[in-house]
Amino acid sequence: MSKNKVDKKIDFAKILDNVRVFAPATVANMICGFDILGFAVDKPGDEVKMYRVDEPGVRIRSIEGDDGRLPLDADKNTVSACVKLLLVDLGIDKEIGVEIDLIKHMPIGSGLGSSSASTVAGLFAINALLGNPLTKEELMPYCVEGERLACGHGHADNVAPALMGGITLIRGYDPLDVIKLPVPEDLYAGIVFPQVDVPTRDARQLIKEKVLLKDAVVQWGNIAGLISGLYQSDYALISRSMHDVLIEPTRAILIPEFYEMKRIALEEGALSFGISGSGPSVVAITKGQAIAERITEKIQQHLTKNEIDSFKYVSSVNVEGPKVLL
Repeated sequence: MSKNKVDKKIDFAKILDNVRVFAPATVANMICGFDILGFAVDKPGDEVKMYRVDEPGVRIRSIEGDDGRLPLDADKNTVSACVKLLLVDLGIDKEIGVEIDLIKHMPIGSGLGSSSASTVAGLFAINALLGNPLTKEELMPYCVEGERLACGHGHADNVAPALMGGITLIRGYDPLDVIKLPVPEDLYAGIVFPQVDVPTRDARQLIKEKVLLKDAVVQWGNIAGLISGLYQSDYALISRSMHDVLIEPTRAILIPEFYEMKRIALEEGALSFGISGSGPSVVAITKGQAIAERITEKIQQHLTKNEIDSFKYVSSVNVEGPKVLL
């Protein structure tokens, strides 16, 4: 990218004056699929409002909901930087100007793909503004670049489900190969975000570079079992497959009350429970909304007793991904 011209013809007469886009939060790893599995949820998510202007270039006009933590510099903000990169590759960066309002509806550093939701919203917005010249598959590498800019590692387990919707498998990165998986109808996520700080870079640094072969075999079996369970809508198979023996034991140390939250979730009927992305958000995977509602309420009550504030979200799997808002 940035050195390769994208062979797409843009009809300037059909470029929109403005567009507003929502992109969803995501649960990366899906407990046992570190860096290769993820799914989108209905809420929370981020919004981008994009406006065509006369002066060429890409500018951030405003950012809401970030408590002043995100840069307004268009070269440093992942949303504007990726939009700029796409316009350069399209060969129209000197011919079109856009200004961006970023509205953060989700917390930064939550483990719910905050940066990926913003990046996906921005790229989906510029594509819509230009008349949708690129497919989602063609937008994907730019989304991955946004993750590299945000956290130093260009992984796709957040941006893939945020962009494609549903549950996605990253089969490989060279070349990038994203596969959409079936979504059982009653699969729900009960998410709790404890108000503690677990930076993505710090959480990733804790991960061991080498693992025992016996643990790797267990993890491979769990991933294969989970995917099989999704295809068959076999909730029992999904439940016994969603166990992480590689990453969770290390990252759980950073999340206060993790194992007590897990005990509560499993006792209340969760199919599985684990860390969303790098944390500190945790997720209970359930069959049905009512169980997810009950689990998140009880976990919040437990955290409150331990003087830990939290947010909760309950959602089915979002199969649509980003959307243009009217």
